[in-house]
Order: sequence, then structure tokens, then C-alpha cells
Amino acid sequence: MSRYATPRRFLLLSLALAALTGISACAPLVVGGTAATTALVATDRRTTGEQVEDKAIEMKANAEIRREFADVQNMRVSAHSYAGQVLLLGDVPSEQIKQRAGELASHVEKVQRVVNELRVGDVTPVSVRTNDTWISSKVRTALINTKEVPSLTINVTTERGIVYLQGRVTEAEGQRAAIASSSVAGVNKVVKLFEIVSPESLNQPTSPAPIQESGTPAPSDTGAAADTGGAQAMPVQ
Repeated sequence: MSRYATPRRFLLLSLALAALTGISACAPLVVGGTAATTALVATDRRTTGEQVEDKAIEMKANAEIRREFADVQNMRVSAHSYAGQVLLLGDVPSEQIKQRAGELASHVEKVQRVVNELRVGDVTPVSVRTNDTWISSKVRTALINTKEVPSLTINVTTERGIVYLQGRVTEAEGQRAAIASSSVAGVNKVVKLFEIVSPESLNQPTSPAPIQESGTPAPSDTGAAADTGGAQAMPVQ
């Protein structure tokens, strides 16, 4: 055997292992692939198709609103979709623009419902938005650490200290998620925008249940009125 054979064989084996490692790391990111389908379905109660549609809805809704109001100053809008339910958050200069943004979002293909939580007023300061991002991170951690809460199928978004929860959960899971979220420091209110399903339905494919919406004040909430788009306030039990 040549004295170069062993080093060369070692090099080839190293390259092969590196390639396999790269493939295994990247494969779950390929939406529609077998690995992606398995990973997404295992951690999210939406189908893979619903997850892809939600991403498309967010992109289209944001694009339509930006196009319509390209010349408007002091405006910030973001769309968040879960199973066709679109949550609009941000700041707009007038009630007319708020309503128009909601209309534009509702006309996007596959949208089933729009929850328009846009606030009429000056754009929220960067410092407040940064704090909202931090609150969302803490809420996600709280949900992960709470037993019997399907944290990986719950979307968390925070706007001016108000936490919005979207997801496909049972009544009990939704209540536990709201209580856990309301215990996080800095949270003023929790608004549940869940799609409530029965425990039995989780083991078999069924049509989505009606989405139930309610607000849960945090223990530190002073009771001051907040613009939650008609969401019903419900105290934590």
C-alpha cells in the first residue's frame, strides 16, 4: 500500500462526514421536504401547508399595506398570521388608515379573519419596541417551562406590553398559557386569540374550531382601559 493511501483515505472520510453533517443540519429547513415535514408537524399543530400559507399571508399583507401607504409618514404595521387568522399590530396616523389596512389584509388569499389591533397615534419609540421584543422572549421561555402547555404551537407577539397569543390549543392549555404569560414581568395584559379545539380532536384530523378571543390582565395590571380591538377582559383565576 502506498504511504499516501492512509492520509488520503482519512481525508475522504473527513469530507464525507462533513457533507453528511451539513446535510443533516440543513435538511429540516427545506420546507416541503420529508425532514421538514416531520419536524414541523411534530412541533406545530398546523399542517405544513398551513404554516407555509401563514408565511405567505404575512408577506402579502405587509406588502399590500406598504404599497397602499407608501407616501404616509409616521406609520408602522406588521401582520402576524396563524391558521389564516391575521393579527395587525403597529401605529397609524388615522382611523381611516387603520380601517383600510384591515380591509387590505382581509382581501389577501387564504385569510379567514383579521384582528385589527392597530393603534392610532405616534409611532411607538424604539426603546418600547425593544422592550416588547424582550418581553416576548421571556414569555416564550415561560411557556416552555410550563407543564402541559404546547409552547411550540403558540405564537407570541408583544405590543406596548400587551402580549398576544395565537395558536391551536384546548381550553385548559389556553388558560395555562395565559396565566404563565401574565406572570412575566413587564406584561400589562394577555390577549388570547386561540383556536380552541377538543382534546380528542388532537389525535385525528378535524376542521378548525371557531377562534375564541379574550384578554387576560397580568397580576400587575392596574385595570386601565386598553385598546384591544374589542377583546373581552378576563381576570386570571
